[in-house]
Amino acid sequence: MSENNLNGFVNAFRKLAVDTLSIREGSDPAATIEGIKKDMTFKGPGAWILIFSILIASIGLNANSTAVIIGAMLISPLMGPILAIGTAIGINDLEMMRRALKNLMIAVVISLITSTIYFYLTPLNVEQSELLARTKPTILDVFVAILGGFSGIIAGSRREKTNVIPGVAIATALMPPLCTAGFGLANGMYHYFFGAFYLFFINSVFITLSTYIVVKFLRFPVKSFIDRRKYRRYQFFFAVFIAVVIMPSAVIFYQMIQETRFKISSEKFIRENTEFKGSELITQKIIYTDSLSTIDLYYMGNPISEDMEIFLNDKIKSYGLTANIDDYFPMTRKTVVKIHQQNIGSDFDEGDASKMMEAYTKDLHIQLLKDIYTKNEKVIEDKDAKIKILEKEIFHLTQSKGDTLPIHQISKEVKTLYPEISSYGISKVQVQEWKADSLMMKEKPICFVKLPRRLPKKRSTYLNDFEKWIRVRLDNKDIDVKEI
Repeated sequence: MSENNLNGFVNAFRKLAVDTLSIREGSDPAATIEGIKKDMTFKGPGAWILIFSILIASIGLNANSTAVIIGAMLISPLMGPILAIGTAIGINDLEMMRRALKNLMIAVVISLITSTIYFYLTPLNVEQSELLARTKPTILDVFVAILGGFSGIIAGSRREKTNVIPGVAIATALMPPLCTAGFGLANGMYHYFFGAFYLFFINSVFITLSTYIVVKFLRFPVKSFIDRRKYRRYQFFFAVFIAVVIMPSAVIFYQMIQETRFKISSEKFIRENTEFKGSELITQKIIYTDSLSTIDLYYMGNPISEDMEIFLNDKIKSYGLTANIDDYFPMTRKTVVKIHQQNIGSDFDEGDASKMMEAYTKDLHIQLLKDIYTKNEKVIEDKDAKIKILEKEIFHLTQSKGDTLPIHQISKEVKTLYPEISSYGISKVQVQEWKADSLMMKEKPICFVKLPRRLPKKRSTYLNDFEKWIRVRLDNKDIDVKEI
C-alpha cells in the first residue's frame, strides 16, 4: 500500500470515527437548559409522584421484588434536580443552582419521611437481600453513577428526545437507597441509614460531575464569568471534594473483596474438613473482621475431641484464612475455628444455644417467606393461564355460533365510506330452505339500511357495493343487505 493510500485510509477512518462518536451534532443547549429547569421543581403533581414512587420502592424492598423496585425507579422524578445542579455549575448559573439544591433537599426530606413512615407501620421488617444490597456502597456504584450521568445529560441535550432517561433512572438507582435509609431510621439501625444515604449521596455527586463535564464539552452558553484565578481555586476544591467522597467507597469495595474471598475460602474449608463420623453439622456461622475472624460450627451427635479442634485451627492456615492480607497491606488476619456441640446427655451452653437458635430461626423465617412468595406467584400464574384459556374458548364459541357481530366497531367506517346511510342494523332471521325435498330452518344475518330518496348512484348499485363491503368487513359471505 502506497503512502498516499495509507494516508487516505487513515483520514477516512478518522472522519468516520468523528462522525460516529460526535455528541455536539444534534445538541440543543437552550432547549436542554429550559427543560432541565422545568424538571427540577417538586410542586403539586411532582411531589405526589415522588411520594408514590417512594412507597412503591419501599414495598418492592419489603417484598424483595426486583420488578417492583424497577417500576418505582421508572416513575421517580429525582433525576431532575441532580442534572440541574451539574448544569448550573457548568454554566455558572448561581440562581439555578440554589433552586436545584433547594428542590433536591425537599425531595430527600419527602422521601425519607415517606419511607420511614412506611417501614415503621409495616408488619414485615425482614431485611431482604434487595435492601441489604443498598447498605454498603462501593467504587462500582461510583462508576455506575458516572456512566449514568453521562448517558442522562447526553440524551437530554438532543433535539430528538429518547427513552434513555428511564434507563438511567434504573441504572443509577437513586430511589432504593433513600427507602433503605428510611428503613434504618424506622428500625433504629443507623448503620443502614448512613450506608444507604452515602450511596444516594455518591450517586448524586457523580451524576452531577458527569453532567458538568458534558455541559462544558458541549459548550453550553455561560451565564456569568468569574476571575480565572478564582475559577482554578474552585476547580481544586471541587477535585478535593470528589476525592474525599470517593475514598470511603473505595475502602468499602476493598473490604468487600476481602470478605468475599474469606467467605469463599471458609466455605471450601468447611466443605472439605468438617465431616466427622457419628456427628452431624447442624449449622455454621462465619464472622469476618479485619483482625480476628471466627468460624462457628454447631454439631449434634458423638463428642468431638479438643485435639480435632486444634487440628482444624492448624489446617485452616493452608486455606489462606490466617495470613498476611496482601503485600500492600501487611496486616495479619487471624481466623479461629470454634466447635459447639450437643452431646448425648449434655446441653449446649446457654449462649451457644441461643446463637444457634437465633441463626436457625432467621434462616427458617427467610425460607418460609420465600416459599410463600413462590407459592403465591405460582397460584397467580396458574389463574392467569386458566383465564386466558377460558377467554379463547369463549371467543371461539361466539365466533362459531355467530352470536356476536361488531356493530359498534364498524359504525365509524360506515359513516365515513357510506355517508348516505342514515341508520343500519344487523339481525339474524330464520330462513326456510328446501334441500332434497325436505324443509330446513337456517339462521341468516341480514343488514337493514335506511337510505334517502336521492343517491349519488343507482340504488341497486349502491346497495350491491355496500353488501360486498360488509361481507368482506365481517368476513361473512352469507350477509344480505335489505333497504327499509
